[in-house]
Amino acid sequence: MDEDDRLRLDSQFCFAVYSAAHAVMRAYRPLLEPLGLTYPQYLVMLVLWEKDGQTVGGLAERLRLESSTLTPLLKRLEAMGLAERRRNPDDERQLLVSLTPAGRELKARAAAIPPQILACSGKDVAELANLRESMAGIRESFAAARSESRGEGGAGEG
Repeated sequence: MDEDDRLRLDSQFCFAVYSAAHAVMRAYRPLLEPLGLTYPQYLVMLVLWEKDGQTVGGLAERLRLESSTLTPLLKRLEAMGLAERRRNPDDERQLLVSLTPAGRELKARAAAIPPQILACSGKDVAELANLRESMAGIRESFAAARSESRGEGGAGEG
């Protein structure tokens, strides 16, 4: 591949990831609309459905977001009556995020989304699982490279 080919849009890994991410989010939008959720709000709800009563820091780490990015999402979910934030009685510096009854009930309606996304993908469960694992590996490689370039060192950081 010569230099000109390396700089073609269609040769860029980043563009393939970017455009695929947009296509996926566009597929989610009409499925999430009846639930009243945006895609980022849905991600927060997924994490809370996995484990209720998490700290803001724990949610941010799990979602790989900055707390400052997560806070507006949590405020909106709270205003919608789906989640609530309160101080951790064991450590007043921490905010705990918990589902409300309405937030827990929404999980049953959201259960219909993954099969619809699977159908949109044109792939089977195993193919998507393999793609997900590959993307997770790529994400971790980029995070490690970023940490190394910043001189942070240590595996699993970023």
